[in-house]
Amino acid sequence: MSDGDEAARKADYGWDAGFKLPLAGVFLGCMVVVAAVSRMWPPLIAASVALCFVATALHATRRGKFLVWGELLDGLRLRGDERVLDLGCGRGAVLLAAAKRLTTGHGVGVDIWSRGDQSGNSVAATRRNAQLAGVSERVAPLTANMMALPFPSDTFDVVVSNIAIHNIPGSKGRAQAIDEAVRVLKPGGRLLVADLAFTGAYSRRLVELGMAGIARRSLGWRMWWTGPWRATYLVTATKPGNGPGECNPSKDRE
Repeated sequence: MSDGDEAARKADYGWDAGFKLPLAGVFLGCMVVVAAVSRMWPPLIAASVALCFVATALHATRRGKFLVWGELLDGLRLRGDERVLDLGCGRGAVLLAAAKRLTTGHGVGVDIWSRGDQSGNSVAATRRNAQLAGVSERVAPLTANMMALPFPSDTFDVVVSNIAIHNIPGSKGRAQAIDEAVRVLKPGGRLLVADLAFTGAYSRRLVELGMAGIARRSLGWRMWWTGPWRATYLVTATKPGNGPGECNPSKDRE
């Protein structure tokens, strides 16, 4: 194993919504005990539901999101000189994957570092992962609110976000985050937002903002967080204007 592979293996991206997984595990254990003691089916059914939640969430947070976003980023066919922004970057899973596809380009990740949304979330953890992944010179994690981004308009070639915008309370706040994402995109720039909820509202807002090529689709079973009843959907769009050209990252790769 090379030094780079060893470093990547040691990177720690935490657990998305980490506090919910232990709760689900405790509930699963309790239902199994109740089913064994009572010899009744309802607790066993509840335990099966909890097991589904734990299994799909574990897969999505530790493997699924990396596979899916790897395909999405490859689908962008980046030249390598782009500026990429990750909204709600957390510990850098998507941000660093994008940075690995850059050469002279640069990735910026913004977050407010909520540990309720991701275990161990901090700017220091993201910087450590960037160093282990060998991309520390190509990324900059910043503390910033995605509803008021500290960047000039028309700054980034690509803006991405993975399961973050839904954490903003209120429809106005979420719309503001979409507005900001569009504002900082360069003409011809591409937007990819994956989320568990409100993606229909994101699409409608993008229509109002005059974005082009708007598409919405499910990311499939690899991004289920509590089974199929809480799937992740991807919204993609392009900012009108002269740009480097575009591809269609919303094409199914399932």
